[in-house]
Amino acid sequence: MTRIIEAFQAKRAELAKKDEGFTLIELLVVVIIIGILAAIAIPVYIGVQNSAKDSATQSDIQNAKTAVVAYFTAEGSYPADLTGLDSYGYPGVSQDGETITFTPATTGSSFTIDGTSPTGKKFQATDSSGVEEVTSP
Repeated sequence: MTRIIEAFQAKRAELAKKDEGFTLIELLVVVIIIGILAAIAIPVYIGVQNSAKDSATQSDIQNAKTAVVAYFTAEGSYPADLTGLDSYGYPGVSQDGETITFTPATTGSSFTIDGTSPTGKKFQATDSSGVEEVTSP
């Protein structure tokens, strides 16, 4: 009986001394899984960023349209361009790389507001339509 107890104690002491840790294979598997998740997540994140930039451009065009109509209501004519419309609610573009231009019609009382997002997408609004994406043929 004493030998059995001594054997158990020896085994317990041996197990207590054993170093615990991850093997190289386990670490490689974890790194590969993180790499796969990053490869999936990064393009999705970039797509969300581009969609947000396009939405900001559409919002800026709608704000410019509202300011042009407010200017027309107050002054009786359309402005020459979009500068100076901050008192009518349009402070200018909200992001770098965005361009928005205002073009009044030479005859009649219509206008067009064109905008290009930093992603390269083009949008347009007229006096009678909302903001729409311009697709080139």
